[in-house]
Amino acid sequence: VYMEKDPGFFVGIAKTESRRYILIEAHDHQTSEVHVIDAENPDRPPSLIEVREQNREYSVSHRGDEFVIRTNADSAEDFKLVTAPTDAPGKANWRDWIQHRSGRLILGFIVFAGHVARHEREDGLEQIVVTDMATGSEHEVVFDEVAYDLNLVAGYEFDTRTLRFSYSSPATPERVYDYDMVAQTREMRKEQEVPSGHVPADYIVRRLMAKATDNEDVPVTVLSRAETPINGSAPLLLYGYGAYGYSVPASFRTARLSLVDRGFHYAIAHVRGGQERGYRWYREGRREQKTNTFTDFIAAAECLIENGFSRVGRIAAHGGSAGGLLMGAVVNMRPDLFGAVVADVPFVDTLNTMLDANLPLTPPEWPEWGNPIEDHVAFETIRAYSPYDNVAAEDYPPIFVTAGLTDPRVTYWEPAKWVARLRALKTDDNLLCLKTNMDAGHAGASGRFDNLNEVALAYAFVLKVMDVSRER
Repeated sequence: VYMEKDPGFFVGIAKTESRRYILIEAHDHQTSEVHVIDAENPDRPPSLIEVREQNREYSVSHRGDEFVIRTNADSAEDFKLVTAPTDAPGKANWRDWIQHRSGRLILGFIVFAGHVARHEREDGLEQIVVTDMATGSEHEVVFDEVAYDLNLVAGYEFDTRTLRFSYSSPATPERVYDYDMVAQTREMRKEQEVPSGHVPADYIVRRLMAKATDNEDVPVTVLSRAETPINGSAPLLLYGYGAYGYSVPASFRTARLSLVDRGFHYAIAHVRGGQERGYRWYREGRREQKTNTFTDFIAAAECLIENGFSRVGRIAAHGGSAGGLLMGAVVNMRPDLFGAVVADVPFVDTLNTMLDANLPLTPPEWPEWGNPIEDHVAFETIRAYSPYDNVAAEDYPPIFVTAGLTDPRVTYWEPAKWVARLRALKTDDNLLCLKTNMDAGHAGASGRFDNLNEVALAYAFVLKVMDVSRER
């Protein structure tokens, strides 16, 4: 039916909510192309919506005699919605429906017979907007907390007035709601159970804006117990990622409570490289501008200190994979700032990996990081921040590093090389641990309890080196 010849492209299949069309979706990180098969005529060859064009993305759904398309075409970097006739769906026939607005990122949409629901993010906060297709009127679904996570849930009914979505916050367990798009009312259908018990009112979620080096506002989400002091005395764990346009959700995770219930503040730095503030936020945290990711994280730590959530040397930094690169970069830049660092399967031998075209995942990664083989600017940019290449003879905080022997994304020798170089050059006696899982890959142990054991080990390391257990 279809074969993808570009080794840098991924392929998947889906179907429109109307079930009229089967979708063949080919894409890399910045470019996409969709073919459709009419489900009522499945023997016909797939039809192309629009030929791929570098850095242009689009996704497709269907209603009536039109396709509804989400795209960043025509410089709509935060995406817009267009429509096109089903019998002539090429870009020449795309007609703007929901206009592009800079800073408002359209994350996705669900098409119903009478409504369209959009999932958006603006200034780091998500929202759901419902359009009545008969009248053209719109309304937002309103939420009370200052930071939260939303997900639209695709249902099985096309001709319905019910939208299902899930909601959580750092303090509120995940709840699934059915929302009546006409009456604008919601009914909770399910709530995540916390077997040990959980009272959301015992916790406070706060949202700060840290000033970056170029005066940008970096959103920071903070979870605390209501009684935890804000006078600089409390320890704090600061988490960050900042790559591939992935935005770290302000969602509920039970594991974090084990630290928060011991008097920690838990914070997420929504640094550039994600899309918390639109595609620009991603664009300004990749390739030649990658260092913004690192300085944003440092600015978030300094903002938390200034606002009394912790102090220098009492912040544990945590990140994994590309977030592990973030850990390696910030600990090279400001080793004095942190009391501990946890780097899970960290992408720390960045330059050497991007120079090795024989690694299966290197070619697809060049759009994200740059191709140092062919581009001198990319070579120098990556070399300037690559954690392994910038380890210095200075004091480092205690560091806990993990690796997976069968990891195809971050090969096990990257963290191993980084730890060896740190041990050779660092001038302190602080604890430096490398744990290689001999039975796992990039995502760590596969079993639920085995995964919790890995989280517990990392948190135990933080508690030990920051002497928290003895204080409490």
